[in-house]
Amino acid sequence: MIRQEVRLFVCAVQFLTRLPTPQLAGFQPAWIHQGARYYPLVGQIIGGLSALTLYIAVHVWTPWIAALLAVGAGVALTGGFHEDGLADTADGLGGGLTRNRRLEIMKDSRLGSYGALALGLTLAMRVAALAMLAQASPLLAAVALLAAHGLGRTAAVAAMTIMPYGGDPGMAKEGQPHRASFVGLMVAALIGLWPLAFLPPVAGAGGLAGGLLVGAVPAWLAWRLIGGRTGDVLGAVEQAFEIGFLLAVAGLAAR
Repeated sequence: MIRQEVRLFVCAVQFLTRLPTPQLAGFQPAWIHQGARYYPLVGQIIGGLSALTLYIAVHVWTPWIAALLAVGAGVALTGGFHEDGLADTADGLGGGLTRNRRLEIMKDSRLGSYGALALGLTLAMRVAALAMLAQASPLLAAVALLAAHGLGRTAAVAAMTIMPYGGDPGMAKEGQPHRASFVGLMVAALIGLWPLAFLPPVAGAGGLAGGLLVGAVPAWLAWRLIGGRTGDVLGAVEQAFEIGFLLAVAGLAAR
């Protein structure tokens, strides 16, 4: 039992990041879907390394440079996995007039104007929010970044649980495109929520509300325009949650 859970965690690390991991003997595609409960823990590993980058860099350079390095570290550690999903989702939902055309655009590896704008604006918002937080309190900024990464992946697991699959099941990045279990979602939520204990209560609650509000936007648009989620939509939900969370925490911390 424990050995299988370790396999699922390693599978989640392999799926979401570029971090080196042991070879998985007897790999089964279903493990990608079953390992979703550990996505927030993987996010916290990425967030923790990014937060460490931020905390060290802010004592050497300006908060803006530290924020850029922290965001860059997160992108490098994941290979831009979620950012790619965000860009594809923006291109597909923004550029297609029919469901089939939207899905076709989302599968296209080329970056369109909607995707480029979405990437540029969202990266700028994350850097700006982190710089604002780092100027006020480097430790608060580091904890907020750790929480944002974990909770962003929790939001993606929630979308996997609530939303039907809207794309071609044979092209699913997540393995078997079934809904995630509510038990898995509860495990993911427990993992994702613990960093909030180290944030001021108002900032933590406000960040969670902001993340849920902004993260719901791509989920709602995808459900309305293509009938549900795809792997790209999950990436967009994760990124949107991070942005909403960081902007809310930065705004509340400034007060």
